[in-house]
Amino acid sequence: MILGLTGGIACGKSTVSAMLVSHGAKLIDADQVAREVVLPGEPALAAIVAEFGQAVLNEDGTMNRAEVGKVVFGNREKLTKLEGILHPAIRERMWERINAYAAEDPNQLIVADIPLLYETGQASLYEAVMVVYVPREIQIERLMQRNSLTREQAEERTALQMDIEEKRRLADIVIDNSGTIAETAQQVDQFWRGQGLQR
Repeated sequence: MILGLTGGIACGKSTVSAMLVSHGAKLIDADQVAREVVLPGEPALAAIVAEFGQAVLNEDGTMNRAEVGKVVFGNREKLTKLEGILHPAIRERMWERINAYAAEDPNQLIVADIPLLYETGQASLYEAVMVVYVPREIQIERLMQRNSLTREQAEERTALQMDIEEKRRLADIVIDNSGTIAETAQQVDQFWRGQGLQR
């Protein structure tokens, strides 16, 4: 099974993905792939430099994330151009890995961890989508704690993503992570057994 895993910021997606891996799932992390596709020598980095100029590079040839952030911040057109380079490169790399894992063992669980899975219109690419859910109030509290943010800052960040209640409604599988780690682990165990997956 090829599973899309998503959730909101500070909902505990990394915790759930680690639990699935401990059961034996193969994980492809979109954030990690996003870092890989902009390494020196990668076509996506060359395209970013061609679009935005040499100023987006550090002296060692790596991408200067802060500089790219400054270029696209508040500029919808430039952000769209950046996403038009990055998103296809990330998606292609992820599917190369997914297909390689599927070829190794068609019966294993392959998990694609994609924070903006719904926002980028990828839900239909996966056999099922699992959403890691906590109510918005808990989400904001955890984000304030984790990133040392004010309530206003935390609310701004959560507002950049699709509302967590909407993600929960769209999900095929919901893991409610608002309780204890043990309670979350129990739900992951139930899902694993329900799929008839082998450890």
